[in-house]
Amino acid sequence: MRADPEDRPVPSRKRKSSARKSVKSKRSRSGRGQRSGFFGALRRMVYWSFVLCIWGGIAVAGMVIYFAAKMPQTTTWTIPDRPPNVKIVSVEGDLIANRGATGGEAIGLHQMSPYLPQAVVAIEDRRFYSHFGVDPVGFARAMVTNVVSGRLVQGGSTITQQLAKNLFLTPDRTLERKVQEVLLALWLEHKYSKDQILQMYLNRVYLGSGSYGVAAASRRYFNKSAHDVSLTEAAVIAGLLKAPSRLSPARDPKAAAERSQLVLAAMRDQGMIGDKELAFAIKQPATRAAAYWSGSEHYVADRVMEELPDLIGDVRSDVVIDTTVDLGLQKLGEASIRDLIQKNGQKMSVSQGALVSVDGTGAVRALVGGYDYANSQFDRATEAKRQPGSTFKPFVYLSALEQGRTPESVRTDAPIRIGNWTPGNYNGKYFGKVTLAEALARSLNSVSAQLVMEVGPGTVVETAHRLGIVSNLNANASLALGTSEVTLLELTDSFVPFANGGYKAPVHIIRRITDHDGKVLYEYKSPNQDRVISDRNVGMMNAMLRQTVESGTATKAKFGWPAAGKTGTSQNFRDAWFIGYTSNLTTGVWFGNDDGKPTKKITGGGLPALAWKEFMVAAHKGVPVAELPGNYHVSQPVIDGNDALPDSGVDPTVPAAEGVPSAQLNQGAPVPPVDVADQTGSTHPTPPAGVGGNGQKSRKTTLFDLIMGN
Repeated sequence: MRADPEDRPVPSRKRKSSARKSVKSKRSRSGRGQRSGFFGALRRMVYWSFVLCIWGGIAVAGMVIYFAAKMPQTTTWTIPDRPPNVKIVSVEGDLIANRGATGGEAIGLHQMSPYLPQAVVAIEDRRFYSHFGVDPVGFARAMVTNVVSGRLVQGGSTITQQLAKNLFLTPDRTLERKVQEVLLALWLEHKYSKDQILQMYLNRVYLGSGSYGVAAASRRYFNKSAHDVSLTEAAVIAGLLKAPSRLSPARDPKAAAERSQLVLAAMRDQGMIGDKELAFAIKQPATRAAAYWSGSEHYVADRVMEELPDLIGDVRSDVVIDTTVDLGLQKLGEASIRDLIQKNGQKMSVSQGALVSVDGTGAVRALVGGYDYANSQFDRATEAKRQPGSTFKPFVYLSALEQGRTPESVRTDAPIRIGNWTPGNYNGKYFGKVTLAEALARSLNSVSAQLVMEVGPGTVVETAHRLGIVSNLNANASLALGTSEVTLLELTDSFVPFANGGYKAPVHIIRRITDHDGKVLYEYKSPNQDRVISDRNVGMMNAMLRQTVESGTATKAKFGWPAAGKTGTSQNFRDAWFIGYTSNLTTGVWFGNDDGKPTKKITGGGLPALAWKEFMVAAHKGVPVAELPGNYHVSQPVIDGNDALPDSGVDPTVPAAEGVPSAQLNQGAPVPPVDVADQTGSTHPTPPAGVGGNGQKSRKTTLFDLIMGN
């Protein structure tokens, strides 16, 4: 044991001094301990944070390596082909429509308005030209903004990242996809220039309403080329990137305008536009884009897309389709149909119309499938089958001429009964002895029924198919009055041989198909011209059908050119037709209702003839007048214009015999004998079916013989 110094006796002064030193020493040690504890904790925090960062970095690196290992090797990475676009143009080279998965063609930055890339960069990625594919500054700024706002206001992805996602990845919001997006963005930045990346993005990004890329969006919303887009329109398109459907000017023009103002402000902040440009652009009113593609030219595009697979198979790259359509004529046809329905639709109970115009080779020059494509995409020109009424009669009369009759041949227009069917004239009015030319101009049903039974229904069917009708036709007596349904396009095309001198004109709408490099994939080659009507009969038919326009049921169609044609009205005024032609164009017009509801007594000589005339006057402006083929003249004037009747069509009071088999038509009262008188005054019995006044000796026949073609 030993005593410490404190235990030894000392003087009181020293003892007090020692005590004071002891207290000071204790206080000093306490202060040093507090200071060393704080810095120690700080050192430990920094240390462990550094350790955690290292391990976190290792974990992130491992995760990146893991997700990268699941991706293909970079040597196999390629930009996937953009879905092919089908560009459809008119005969003059004007754009009709873009079709395909993208809705528009791919274009370069130099081919679009400079406002478009500027607006997109300003609102989506202002540091696009300075970052390396990933923008840490922009990401941090977006996160701060989102935290302050308490909701997702900004995204941290760059344009390069968005392109990577659109090109290669699914829209799933997973950590794996985000890592892969960053890796792909870095690869894109290494592989391509900034302008190339921006161009790919602008051509592929979805902008609503089925539009991929700025070219499609420009057409969809503003009906113009991306090259012609204004500053305001570019801001609207760039604004769509946030919410393509919700901000669409077709859905909410006000919301689209508000978003575009944010884009404009961003462009001004970044020096892309000045204050004057900003003020002018903001003043532009918000306009609502069409809810759907509008314009009758889209009926043409639909028809083209329907035919395309049969011509070149699957479309694997961008193609350009040159059509036969004249876009100017197309707009004229659309306007004539639309105007007449707007003025007369309600009072005459008509809601739809269609128009087709074909030249002498069968090339479709205009095709209007309905009143408004935006409201109904059903093509009434090529898909709707309706009863043609009296517009079918030219095939009956041509069959009669081919068996030896002439326009001057005479029949008795009087009540006639065929089996249980009694075809009647319009208003029940009959004219007694009339020439075939007069009967056709007046559209007398009684005479047409007689001629069908003389030549045989099967002969009429063969004649119609030979000229261009492709629909199935019922070979019965009611065929004379057009009870078998056909489309407007095929009926119009079947009149072309009258206009071109007797040659069949296969209808076609596609002239040529080329790929993006100009390589021809398909080209229409005109087939050898097949004569389907003799010169003699072409002249006779044109002489008779010309009377329809000059003094018959279609006098409202006269416009200064030699023209011919035939009106038609189906039972109960459900369908009104006029198929007319010059030596330049053959045009068919139809008016009616989709549900088959009767109109208020619209006949083929009414609205259809008026629409036909309006279209043909414009179509023939500046074209030298040319006569119709043939040099046949009817001996006597057929009808005084003041006595012209409305188109007879089918008597509304008499049920049509549509679908009645020929074998059933021998029931009921027999048909009274009908004499035929030619211009010399001589008479002879009505020739049996199959005998066309060709010099063969006639024999006495029964009604059954007539029906059966014996």
